[in-house]
Amino acid sequence: MVVQDIWFDLKDGRKALLRSPREEDIPGTLDYLVKSAEETEFILRYPEECGKYTYEKEKAFFEWKNASPTDAMLMCLVDGKVVGNCDIAALPNMKARHRAVVAIALLKDYWNLGIGTRMFRELIAIAESMPQITQMELEFMEGNDRARRLYEKSGFRIVGVHPNAFRLRDGAFRNEYLMIREMRR
Repeated sequence: MVVQDIWFDLKDGRKALLRSPREEDIPGTLDYLVKSAEETEFILRYPEECGKYTYEKEKAFFEWKNASPTDAMLMCLVDGKVVGNCDIAALPNMKARHRAVVAIALLKDYWNLGIGTRMFRELIAIAESMPQITQMELEFMEGNDRARRLYEKSGFRIVGVHPNAFRLRDGAFRNEYLMIREMRR
């Protein structure tokens, strides 16, 4: 689904734009995917795994997201630069159509500026516009306390744990936590 442009003020006075992805965003997105993976262990990919993302694959992915009646992706741009994105996807199976999975990532230089909060506000609005969605879901890695605070502030609560879901390069295991937000209509 295509979302209308959303301009908002950052805490540092700059303007940010949330909007559906466009082909012109692909080069910046490819850079963003690598940089975000370099900045934190909490992204589900390592930088060297980003080679699977290509211009052609991103173009097809953007087109698919924008054409979907139940999925949406928002890019965050600051000064014309891709600095983050978020995504919502309704599950397709009849028994699970009431659920929507969300994800978010943001470059470190843009943390604490209000972008994550605004992204979640928009994801919640999208979910609320789909009457079949009764709950939103996400997962996060153990130790990602900043993300957990954002999710809890946005109305999510922990409902489960997947022990040892991730194994880091140093051999350490990390749990994955499942959170849900029930829709309040």
